[in-house]
Amino acid sequence: DVQLQASGGGLVQAGGSLRLSCATAGFRFDDYVIGWFRQAPGKEREGVSFIVTGDKSTLYADSVQGRFTISSDNARNSVYLQMDSLKPEDTAAYYCAASSPRKVREWAREPAATTSYDYWGQGTLVTVSS
Repeated sequence: DVQLQASGGGLVQAGGSLRLSCATAGFRFDDYVIGWFRQAPGKEREGVSFIVTGDKSTLYADSVQGRFTISSDNARNSVYLQMDSLKPEDTAAYYCAASSPRKVREWAREPAATTSYDYWGQGTLVTVSS
């Protein structure tokens, strides 16, 4: 079975840092794109950052560019999101998701669309206090 397990959320003051982890299993990690999404109360889920695990190329939403860093440890089938200079508006449940090779065209057109991903983990809550 495909599994994605997000962890590392918590409460942090504005300006602080957190590191989220996404542990995966059940698929060929190097063939997938892994994305981080977030959803704040009353808002739609939005794409935050994405990594092509095969070549480690990355993408970031404008709202987190320069503050967040996505990385992968292919030996551990894991992806990380280092979040620095956190702001109250970063408060949300954060989810990791996997996009398979069969969705490569969809992902290429819309890497931040939730429909471009096949599998989702449960969320981990990040709360940034002002």
